[in-house]
Amino acid sequence: MQSERAQGRIGEEEVEVYISEEEIRKKVAELGAVITRDYEGKDLFVVAVLRGAIFFAVDLVRAVDLPLVLDFVQISSYGDSTESNGRAKITRELDLSIKDKDVLVVEDIVDTRHTLFNLLSFLRSKFPRSIRICTLLNKRERAEREIPLDYVGFSIENLFVIGYGLDYAQRYRNLPFVGVLRKGGEILR
Repeated sequence: MQSERAQGRIGEEEVEVYISEEEIRKKVAELGAVITRDYEGKDLFVVAVLRGAIFFAVDLVRAVDLPLVLDFVQISSYGDSTESNGRAKITRELDLSIKDKDVLVVEDIVDTRHTLFNLLSFLRSKFPRSIRICTLLNKRERAEREIPLDYVGFSIENLFVIGYGLDYAQRYRNLPFVGVLRKGGEILR
């Protein structure tokens, strides 16, 4: 069943479904099954990147059929803009130690990889046994650094997307799908 908020005007912007709630649900289940297989017998420690990845991370850990630990880190490089400013800042550190743990970083979206590079440097300084990356969305054409992604939900074109945790000026995170915004008939990029 499609959300009543799936399409239409919300505030000044028009919202259009890009990846449906059902497509997300199926992909999360697939990723959960693969992660369960890959981390069998390991000490899985999931690090969700706030705020955007919270919806994805919660659904993903419920799809992983293994004991795990979940913690959060917050890193910011967007502010209220639609593009990264290239300067990433850790604004919330982990509460728990990841030393000698098998860490799975859960991101909502990866584009230039500058923020991810800074986050990985920070996490490596905590001496985990391993680090892998799982992202819901990958904007491969925007990559400016070579950082391999271990688990990718969807590869998308260079659009500014919202919903399912992704925001525009802190709004739209609660949409159950990934959408695009139109302003004046034009899709935001």
